[in-house]
Amino acid sequence: MKICQTIASIRDFVRSVRNKGPVGLVPTMGYFHEGHLALMRRARQECTTVVVSIFVNPIQFGPSEDYETYPRNTERDLHLAREAGVDAVFIPGAAEMYPEGYATYVDVERLTDKLCGRSRPGHFRGVATVVTKLFNIVNPDIAYFGEKDAQQLQVIRKMVRDLNMPVKVVGIPTVREPDGLAMSSRNTYLSPGERRAATVLYRALQQVCRAVAKGERDPVYLQQMMKEIINQEPLVQLEYAEIYQLPDLEPLSVLKGDVLVAVAARCGRARLIDNVRLNMESLGEK
Repeated sequence: MKICQTIASIRDFVRSVRNKGPVGLVPTMGYFHEGHLALMRRARQECTTVVVSIFVNPIQFGPSEDYETYPRNTERDLHLAREAGVDAVFIPGAAEMYPEGYATYVDVERLTDKLCGRSRPGHFRGVATVVTKLFNIVNPDIAYFGEKDAQQLQVIRKMVRDLNMPVKVVGIPTVREPDGLAMSSRNTYLSPGERRAATVLYRALQQVCRAVAKGERDPVYLQQMMKEIINQEPLVQLEYAEIYQLPDLEPLSVLKGDVLVAVAARCGRARLIDNVRLNMESLGEK
């Protein structure tokens, strides 16, 4: 497995393997868990060459957020990537990605003014910018992202469509702990009590799924139901519990088509997000 710390070196590597078959990219901020490894394994199945990037992107963190304390363990990450069959890991420093005088950013409008974008202004500009740079640097045929970050996935897909980027974006289902908690690097912030409390997010989402299966179609009712469930847990401070139409995150008056049910909350030091996607056509509706 090749380890590259400069843009020039990862470009040289990709150039050397380009004619062998499709190149897959898994962009990450490191501190791998099973969710990251699922992306790598899917890429390994579908691509001749698999590249993973590890970069804690400073421009997607707000001034009071956890950039400095975000969990990092590069040695462990490299071991896990090697075990997953990754061919190359790109680990640039901040100065490599954003040299002195850097002044160019990518904004995806409308999709980013709700959910996480509402409480984290500038976050998705940072995400769109770094992903654009990674696509330009690695030039992958396919890029893999987790569906846990549902808004991020829609933003990246929109950006790729709008800017005619020659890359296929693949979303991989959320990987969960046995009790339903979505895997996240930030779960390491949770105390044992907070860890138990955090499962309320998934319980609320599951309650929505059960209600929809029984025929409920009113998003206002379902959102209120989620809020009441989550607010019963004193260690969890709800940020949002909302329902939108996919792919453009448009508001709904009644559930139809492809629907995103999303929640975000703070639990101790951790900001946690989760979601479920409901396909109403699979329930016999359009």
